[in-house]
Amino acid sequence: MAHANPAPYYDGYSQDPYRHGYSRGIDSPHNDSFFTNQYASSSDQLNPGRENYSGYERSTLQMGEKGVIYARKPSRRKPIIIGAIVVAIVVIAAIGVGVYFARKGKGKDGGGSSSSSSSSTTPPANGGVVQAVTGGDGSEVTLEDGTTFTYSNPFGGYWYHDPEDPFNNGAKAQSWTPALNETLNYGVDRIRGVNIGVLEKSSPALFEKYADVTPRVVDEWTLHSAMRADTAGGGIDQIEEHYKTFITERDFHDIAAAGLNYIRLPIPYWAIEVRDNEPYLPNVAWKYVLKAIGWARKYGLRINLDLHAVPGSQTSWNHSGRLNKGANMLNGPMGLANAQRTLDYIRILAEFIHQPQYRNVVTMFCVLNEPREPLIGAEQLESFSAEAYRIVREVTGNEDGVWISIHEGFRNWGDWDDFLPNAHRVTIDYHPYIAFGDQIDKDWSERTKQPCDMWAQNVKDRLTKFGLMNAGEFSNGINDCSLYLNGVEEGVQYDGTYVPNKVPRVGSCDKYTDWPNFTEERKEGIKQFAMASMDALHNYFFWTWKIGNSSVSGKVETPAWSYKLGLDNGWMPKDPREADGFCGDAFSFNTPIQGGSGDVNYAPYPWPPTSIKNAGSPSTMPRYTPTGAVPTLPGGTLTISGVKPTKTVDIGNGWANSNDQAGLMVPIEGCTYLDPWVGESAAVPPVCGVARREAQPRPTQPPVL
Repeated sequence: MAHANPAPYYDGYSQDPYRHGYSRGIDSPHNDSFFTNQYASSSDQLNPGRENYSGYERSTLQMGEKGVIYARKPSRRKPIIIGAIVVAIVVIAAIGVGVYFARKGKGKDGGGSSSSSSSSTTPPANGGVVQAVTGGDGSEVTLEDGTTFTYSNPFGGYWYHDPEDPFNNGAKAQSWTPALNETLNYGVDRIRGVNIGVLEKSSPALFEKYADVTPRVVDEWTLHSAMRADTAGGGIDQIEEHYKTFITERDFHDIAAAGLNYIRLPIPYWAIEVRDNEPYLPNVAWKYVLKAIGWARKYGLRINLDLHAVPGSQTSWNHSGRLNKGANMLNGPMGLANAQRTLDYIRILAEFIHQPQYRNVVTMFCVLNEPREPLIGAEQLESFSAEAYRIVREVTGNEDGVWISIHEGFRNWGDWDDFLPNAHRVTIDYHPYIAFGDQIDKDWSERTKQPCDMWAQNVKDRLTKFGLMNAGEFSNGINDCSLYLNGVEEGVQYDGTYVPNKVPRVGSCDKYTDWPNFTEERKEGIKQFAMASMDALHNYFFWTWKIGNSSVSGKVETPAWSYKLGLDNGWMPKDPREADGFCGDAFSFNTPIQGGSGDVNYAPYPWPPTSIKNAGSPSTMPRYTPTGAVPTLPGGTLTISGVKPTKTVDIGNGWANSNDQAGLMVPIEGCTYLDPWVGESAAVPPVCGVARREAQPRPTQPPVL
């Protein structure tokens, strides 16, 4: 039974072994510009070698091939608040100016304007010049530092930013995409998006600098640790410098000008807080999330906020924060405690994004990126997903709440068809990659229909039977010929240099990575492959928008994964609508998808689940108690140098539902806990604090913003 029911009159993993060694790569250029402006804020295993691809023989081709291909053995809580970026895979957008983070007890509903305006200028503030607030192709846009550039959008879009009305949602990305203050008709209006993030694959230079450091720098845990020790080289401040110089406002302009209408924004849990010895940079990432929201609002782009890394790791892969320490979320002796902490972070993010100032921009929320169901368990994953849904809907209600995106966990897509009947606005996230599967010597031009054959029918089936589906990640990669794609210094299967498992060499990677010498024929082959993917997936987020140069070669070494590089050099379509219909009319889908009633029966999904893998009954496991002060996330608005608004605006207090008074899950006083990344094989410690009555949440003062 579909819970996000399609409107009437519709006219479709292989198991992931415990692969400790998988790591996916870096995502941001070392020398590009990334968030320099200021903010005002308050104090089956895929087998590409087959000649033919049936839409059903690999009915749910997903990112599970990550786990299928690689297998190798792995070679106390003090709230600090606000962290950096997601391990090896998350680099978000940011803001610059201090932000005051509060701990909340009681919250108040936030206000703010969300109306549009027909005016193109705003009166001068404090004797300043008349400031343009909106415009179309050829108009002048003022950046936060006061400089200007010419807005270029061949698709009828227009920008909007009024310092006197900073939460105005009047911008429109393209003529065919509803403005932010209009309704996007899911199922009819396609999601055409890109990810902004990933440290390793996107920003190899950050890791190349520490190639000779011991222990090896392979994820954000080790990167942040190495930077802290490198005070002479810039120390941990290098992370923020990267944020400032990687993605800028111009990127958001360019994304809209490329015909795209959505951004998937991966963020780590340390954008909310860090505890004990966690080395991640605090008090930085959220600033850049706020800047991303401001820029997206200005150019009419919607955001899918993606919780990419959580305590203990949901994958054991680098992009979950820490590599090769096991998947300790809902698995092993710390599985319950880590899950409790993760659910708190989901609640905190939901409270922020549902405020009226932000909910027209952040319209989708991926509550957990890529949980590995083979490690966690199907029943456990469904129970967690249902509890995350319940928590978000407690904040938002069922009327206009954010779309809740649930990653399929490397299961068959159809396994989710009957999940949580009648749930309101749920979408299943899946990541159909080809690059990590069997490596074969076939160019893009020989594989242009492969995405259609593998995915188109299954996606249409799921849209019909379940409701909204979104490909949260995909790329043009047809093999693993990319720097750090498999992990830092892990090599490549295709050329036989892969470190964890020696595999036969297929050939040289040069023809796949030497993009300055790509022929027009090769570029056209990549473009055809990209359009096949776009049409087959219907609603998608390309991984990723931008890749940084290697400090060794001086150029991008992961060309198949950079949308912008392909756009600039002719192998991505100038207009993504060119892809519509590429796979044929039989796979078309153009029917509104309606949210369910919200009348959900949670009984089949008990929380906590009846058992935790590799640990047993939750009643015997370490757990937290809800007595902590809850960190609230501050709001902010874009500013323009030299322009001082004449009125004060309400930026929200970070807490949409003032009735939500539960405390933060924290250690029980007097109990000791295992390390959150202790691993699944550790013995479950003796029960502490469970027999006695747990303390109730302590009342705290409303947050001061």
